[in-house]
Amino acid sequence: MGEDIRAHLARARLYVVTDARRRQGDLASFLDAILGAGVDVVQLREKGSEAGDLLRWGEVFREAAARHGTLFTVNDRPDVALALGADGVHVGQNDLPASWARRVLGPDAIVGVSCHSPEDHAQAPEEADYLTAGPVWATPTKPGRPGTGLEFVRSAAATIARPWFAIGGIDAANVHEVVEAGARRIVVVRAVCDADDPAGAARALVAALPSLP
Repeated sequence: MGEDIRAHLARARLYVVTDARRRQGDLASFLDAILGAGVDVVQLREKGSEAGDLLRWGEVFREAAARHGTLFTVNDRPDVALALGADGVHVGQNDLPASWARRVLGPDAIVGVSCHSPEDHAQAPEEADYLTAGPVWATPTKPGRPGTGLEFVRSAAATIARPWFAIGGIDAANVHEVVEAGARRIVVVRAVCDADDPAGAARALVAALPSLP
């Protein structure tokens, strides 16, 4: 099972992070639309929500991911990921350590870690299956954190052997810039979640990304 998940991760190009769509009230249809449009990984990110709510929303994510054969991760909460049978968890630099997440979830799950500098990449824990590089451009989803710029993407492309995703302010208008800097995988939030046509936005981003070997 773990090998299958990691093989899927190795092929993944477009990763979407979304909340539970409480304002829109369309979580199930939204997930079906974007996963059907080529999103490879979807993450439930609801900062500050209680475990019961995360479990209720997470069931919708898990079922949609299973229907489409995609990966489902949970932000920050290895306990919730374990309870849901999610494919993995994503943690930040100041969240629970990746080593602890690995102990909770076991060897088969994937663990991702946010990285904001070359030093973060150099010191990334071995338990992390994938890393991020960003935010490339400043974004309201990470208030107060300045953009790292394209040079950080170039550094990641030159130094990281495991899967990594450029993240932060990426959309259809600038995705070519991160691709030219060496990114082959991206994480987006607003570019898909705030789009009038989320599925169309996802398809456009997939089309802009190079194929992986």
